[in-house]
Amino acid sequence: MLYIGIDLGTSAVKLLLMDGEGKIQNIVSREYPIYFPNPGWSEQKPEDWYEQTMIGIEELLANADKSQVAGISFGGQMHGLVILDKDDNVIRPALLWNDGRTYEECDYLNNVIGKEKLSQYTANISFTGFTAPKILWVKNKEPENFARIAKIMLPKDYIAYKLTGVHCTDVSDASGMLIFDVKNRRWSKEMCEICGITEDQLATCYESYESVGCVLPEIADKLGIPHTVKVAAGAGDNAAAAVGTGTVGDGMCNISLGTSGTIFISSKNFGVDKYNALHSFAHADGSYHLMGCMLSAASCNKWWMDDIIGTKDYAAEQKAIEKLGENHVYFLPYLMGERSPHNNPNARGTFIGMTMDTTRADMTQAVLEGVAFALRDSFEVAKSLGIKIERTKICGGGAKSPLWKKMIANILNLKVDVIEVEEGPSLGGAMLAAVACGEFANVEEAAAKIVKVVDTVEPDPALVAKYEERYAQFKEIYPACKPLFEIIR
Repeated sequence: MLYIGIDLGTSAVKLLLMDGEGKIQNIVSREYPIYFPNPGWSEQKPEDWYEQTMIGIEELLANADKSQVAGISFGGQMHGLVILDKDDNVIRPALLWNDGRTYEECDYLNNVIGKEKLSQYTANISFTGFTAPKILWVKNKEPENFARIAKIMLPKDYIAYKLTGVHCTDVSDASGMLIFDVKNRRWSKEMCEICGITEDQLATCYESYESVGCVLPEIADKLGIPHTVKVAAGAGDNAAAAVGTGTVGDGMCNISLGTSGTIFISSKNFGVDKYNALHSFAHADGSYHLMGCMLSAASCNKWWMDDIIGTKDYAAEQKAIEKLGENHVYFLPYLMGERSPHNNPNARGTFIGMTMDTTRADMTQAVLEGVAFALRDSFEVAKSLGIKIERTKICGGGAKSPLWKKMIANILNLKVDVIEVEEGPSLGGAMLAAVACGEFANVEEAAAKIVKVVDTVEPDPALVAKYEERYAQFKEIYPACKPLFEIIR
């Protein structure tokens, strides 16, 4: 049988076709625009997602035996607010995960409602990217739109709805809304009241590997696939990527170097960081995970390469970097503000340490190292909780760089396992579809049979020591700059 994984990303939707043995048959990507109506705002049109997804599925299946398609599932950009009216029409463009307009609503939630109550209700505190403050922003700034809301959805769930007619979500993606009781895997009545919404306005919540229904007959006919094709709830992009890298079960770790950057630690048991510097979410395997998320990771390198120095030859730029652990230039990678662990939408990207002999390669190196140092900030929080991690998987566009993987291994002092097929959320989505269709008994079995480690980047003790000194300097920069970020907005 064949399974489709749909990764609804920020810049494009990536579709993957996998057979029952985990072999990838085809991959297709379709881009769509992103809009920045005001500084710090970030929006997309859900209609664009659906249009490009449908075109993508047709391309994906062009040379496949469509009669063998059995299931579809998702990984998707998290936290985005999609609101539908009573006729299921989109009311306004979706507010995305990296949208920073909700600082007033976050301040209200964290300091008026209180972080302690938020953590009690949802296991998390408010970040500007989360969905609850977005709902409050619409309520406060666009009351006419708020009054029209019949359904509140997340990005990938809009695609699931269009395919099945079912308003659904999953526990991992719902965890990032700040409306979900993560520990008990259900909607929080208290948070609904705080946001001024009802549970009826929220989608039905499923485990990631559960079927929510079958593709609508008219959609199946349009795509040329059986009417029996099941659609599984899917997962937030990081949880789906974790499935795709085999980061399931207890005590496993995955680092994602995508548009955003994450460090993801799976756990059989529910747990909360007492400072809420890490997110505590439900996992797509039926358990839980802790996650540190930085808003700009590989996107920092893309910005530096494409927009600043004007090149697409990333490898050539990295080839000029020779002296690791000796760079005097530092970069704070906060181009869109920052989430973990600082929770500061006003933080900004910052270079420091340049001199007259600073080179282009030094600046490029600082960007790559700055992302790795920022990931370590979250890793240090995990270590403070007594979590012992010695190795990690890695995925995302940045993971294709041997140099960046070497930096990650030595800055975090972790063994970095490289997997045979690095397709992240799209592969994870296909695996969840296969579980929903009974191809595998559970997510852990799917991961064990499909995910293969083919290489490991080992940390070098001498380089680890050099980077230890550099990290000690790096972590002093943000506290020194923080007061400036408040006045240079």
